[in-house]
Amino acid sequence: MANRQKRVMFSLGGVLSFGSVLTVAVAVGLPFWVQATVLCRTGAELVNATGHELDKFLGKVSYGLFHGERVKQCGLGGRPFRFSFFPDLANAIPVGLHVTVVIFCCVLIVFSSVATGFFFYNGLGSPYETLHGPMGLYLWSFNCCACSFLVMVLFGSEVKLHRLSERIANFNDVTFVYQTHSERYDRCFWLLFLVFVVHTVNILLVRLAGFHFPFSEDKESDLNTGAADLMY
Repeated sequence: MANRQKRVMFSLGGVLSFGSVLTVAVAVGLPFWVQATVLCRTGAELVNATGHELDKFLGKVSYGLFHGERVKQCGLGGRPFRFSFFPDLANAIPVGLHVTVVIFCCVLIVFSSVATGFFFYNGLGSPYETLHGPMGLYLWSFNCCACSFLVMVLFGSEVKLHRLSERIANFNDVTFVYQTHSERYDRCFWLLFLVFVVHTVNILLVRLAGFHFPFSEDKESDLNTGAADLMY
């Protein structure tokens, strides 16, 4: 492949990586990771509500990594309440797991920033060291993929296995008991999935530029080329 085409592909990878940095930064600060409806089970059982009558006992919970809003509804109208995970819900949620999700989001921002620099350096400069060349592009793109995947898995386990929506709904309420009625991941969670796809595309861009995946070449070829050969 011609040098100009390689530069264009690497510059495109840099643009995609920079877009990932902005996407993760915005997603972390927005309270749109999960949308859920919670049933006021105590109120519904008191009046034996069934069918459409249950709608009067369905509240809503919407939250992200740092803050959110819940609307309790027990037949007498909604009662909105805004909350923050820290310090409001520190005793009600799996703090260690939640902090781990936040940390991996921050690591993802850092890794995506580094990947952006590497792609632009390869697209606009003439790298010669192994880490600065295709090996570095593969390394940082793979790290970004792994981090985004871990964020989705850890947050998903927090929501589903630890019943996070239910814990939020029942926080500081000793009169009524709430249970999750329906739950879905909101736009910010899917933005993380988009970031995962973007970095996967970046790996494919490096491969399409004519560079083999790491460790896929013969050892004899590695001995002949060495780590200090020009990339172009």
